[in-house]
Amino acid sequence: MERKVLNTLIFSVLFFFTTSSASSSSSSSHYQTLVVNTLPSAATLSWPDSESLAGESQPESTTSSLSVHLSHVDALFSFSDASPTDLFNLRLQRDSLRVESISSLAAVSTGRNATRRTPRSAGGFSGAVISGLSQGSGEYFMRLGVGTPATNVYMVLDTGSDVVWLQCSPCKACYNQSDPIFDPKRSKTYATVPCGSRLCRRLDDSSECVTRRSKTCLYQVSYGDGSFTEGDFATETLAFHGARVDHVPLGCGHDNEGLFVGAAGLLGLGRGGLSFPSQTKSRYNGKFSYCLVDRTSSGSSSKPPSTIVFGDDAVPKTSVFTPLLTNPKLDTFYYLQLLGISVGGSRVRGVSESQFKLDATGSGGVIIDSGTSVTRLTQPAYVALRDAFRLGATSLKRAPPYSLFDTCFDLSGMKTVKVPTVVFHFGGGEVSLPASNYLIPVNTQGRFCFAFAGTMGSLSIIGNIQQQGFRVAYDLVGSRIGFLSRAC
Repeated sequence: MERKVLNTLIFSVLFFFTTSSASSSSSSSHYQTLVVNTLPSAATLSWPDSESLAGESQPESTTSSLSVHLSHVDALFSFSDASPTDLFNLRLQRDSLRVESISSLAAVSTGRNATRRTPRSAGGFSGAVISGLSQGSGEYFMRLGVGTPATNVYMVLDTGSDVVWLQCSPCKACYNQSDPIFDPKRSKTYATVPCGSRLCRRLDDSSECVTRRSKTCLYQVSYGDGSFTEGDFATETLAFHGARVDHVPLGCGHDNEGLFVGAAGLLGLGRGGLSFPSQTKSRYNGKFSYCLVDRTSSGSSSKPPSTIVFGDDAVPKTSVFTPLLTNPKLDTFYYLQLLGISVGGSRVRGVSESQFKLDATGSGGVIIDSGTSVTRLTQPAYVALRDAFRLGATSLKRAPPYSLFDTCFDLSGMKTVKVPTVVFHFGGGEVSLPASNYLIPVNTQGRFCFAFAGTMGSLSIIGNIQQQGFRVAYDLVGSRIGFLSRAC
């Protein structure tokens, strides 16, 4: 009898410790540590010495891959007197305008009413959205050479646009840029595209040159904020670090007006036929990827720089892949299948696949975008996600809302805190976000905010704050997007 009681007691003790350990392990997997770092100052613009560009003697690229350093647009702008908070607020302003423009374009493409300025009546590219240079800008740029001999310039990258263009002299109207304006007359490899040619007809409205009785094909791109660029459609050589790519179709803009500033132009990375990845598909197999570190990093011994890679090496085999969806009305954006989101290890009940569905008319859906900073979700999905995060973060001291963020916390005086995990569930796999990708500093006094926002429209956008630290791979041929964490 005593032996039976003893065995029962031992079993009870073992069961208690086993279940307690399992519960503790499960609980720890639902939370992760956030290191509390306030807003840093913007990085100074410093291009690596090794980032030399291919010269005139460099043969056209035959290599299968190409890698180039990137920097955040804050480093290009002359904001020497701006505080970290000022820079962050400017970023949010750019972001709101960009989201408005992308949403307007998506609405117009499906024939729905949208608040949008009427663009100038001229030929434009498919997928013309707010520029990577304007106040609704894309956020990252690269150094490259244009022409032969090469004129070195900064170009903003934009997965939400197909157009490749830059300012050209002579200028009818040109904005201030950091480098001398490209002069096509000084380039041996510059060639205008004839009006009526097959390449010219790929523009949305190729009749503009006919209307103006021009022998040269003319392009014009209008943006949602009223900015525009127009000029000659041409082909030219682009020189990158260690490689040269000939005959790239681009716009040579002689009239560039609006909110542009800083860089020389834009390198369109969209899914449409006139984008740089599509035009170089025979060389780089329709593959590219980027890895974005935080906006203040230009690369150092302790922190690698942001990079973009073209070619087979751009798509790591160990990535989590999700298939690309096709919008029948708009070929520029990269649409993904988002099935749901988890917070603290549990699927959020109010977030479902139906809220992110891309329908037959081209409405709705989820795109991934390099130029949008803060992820936008349809309002019902955002509210459900926000409420789930608030429920899991009750131990954190709440702070007043900030700008577009309605869920903020006072983490002043703390070095680390525990926060609920956030996981995206895509068709094909799931992506777990680092804590710093969704709880971010908004000032230098320790206020942090949940870096998601709602939108009253039907289009959701995954922004670059949530992408930071991931190698995000775009495989146009394989029609898929890949995510690999800690791969910068």
